[in-house]
Amino acid sequence: MSVTINASTSSGLVMTSDLSGVLQFQQNGVALPNGGVAPAFSAYANAGISLSNVTWTKIPLQVKYFDTNSNFDNVTNYRFTPTVAGYYQINGAVGNGASTNGIAAGAIYKNGSAIANSTITNGGLGTVNTVSMVLYLNGSTDYVELYGYQSSGGALSTTGNYATNFSGSLVRGA
Repeated sequence: MSVTINASTSSGLVMTSDLSGVLQFQQNGVALPNGGVAPAFSAYANAGISLSNVTWTKIPLQVKYFDTNSNFDNVTNYRFTPTVAGYYQINGAVGNGASTNGIAAGAIYKNGSAIANSTITNGGLGTVNTVSMVLYLNGSTDYVELYGYQSSGGALSTTGNYATNFSGSLVRGA
C-alpha cells in the first residue's frame, strides 16, 4: 500500500512511502535521487594548466571533493550533467598561477556556450577570478563546464588545487 503526502500543492513537492520502508521525494513528478538528496558536486584542478593568450580554455577538473549523484565527469569531459531537472547554483573559480600580472577571467559555459563570466581582472600570483549564477538545467541533455581566459600577451598558467574549482547544487526542482 502506498501513501502520498503533498507538502504543498503550489511547490509540487511530494513524498511517497510504501511498506518496504523506502521514502521517495518528487518535485513536480520527477523523483529526486538518494531519498531526496539533491544532486551536488565540487571538483578542482589537480595542477595548473596553460591558458593561451586571448583564448577561452576549458579547465580540466580532475579531482572531486564530492559528487552526490555521480553527475560530474572528472575523467573525459570535465563537466556536470545533472539527471534531475531544475534550477542549479553553479560556482567557478580560476586562480592565477603566474607570478606576473595577467588580465584573466573565469566563465560558466552551458552546452558549449558562455552564459556568465567573472570580471576581467589584472593581477598576479594568488589572484582568483570567481563566477557564479543560478541557471536552469533540463536533467537530460544540459551540461555546464568551467573555462578560463587571459590576455597578458603570452601564456599564463592557472593555479592547481583548491584555487581553481567548480561546484554546483540543485536549488529547486523544475
